Amino acid sequence: MSEQNKAVLRQANAAVAAGDNEGFLSFCADDIVWSTVGGETLRGKEAVRAWMVKGYAEPPKFNVRELVAEGNMVVAIGEIESRDGEGRPVPNAYCDVWRFRDGKMVELRAFVVETGGAPEA
Repeated sequence: MSEQNKAVLRQANAAVAAGDNEGFLSFCADDIVWSTVGGETLRGKEAVRAWMVKGYAEPPKFNVRELVAEGNMVVAIGEIESRDGEGRPVPNAYCDVWRFRDGKMVELRAFVVETGGAPEA
């Protein structure tokens, strides 16, 4: 199960990197809960879709350094570049904690911390 969930997350991440939001959403449960710790919580696939239109208008640049899985949980650790209000790149370190149900991503707890340096390749 853990390796299958890691494979699903890899495919979902590839869709995001390619700008394929619908492809990403195909890996999500309809009742997904997407929380950015210290930020907003999105409930349901439609809310995530609406956020992605703006938040991922330009596909994010990210690098997954580690994937750790056990049971129905997968943790991704790496770097991601976001954009500020002026469109300038903002490098961040991140840790995404995903929970899976029946092969679908059902919950995300995203920990994102601005690092101030360029993301590593």
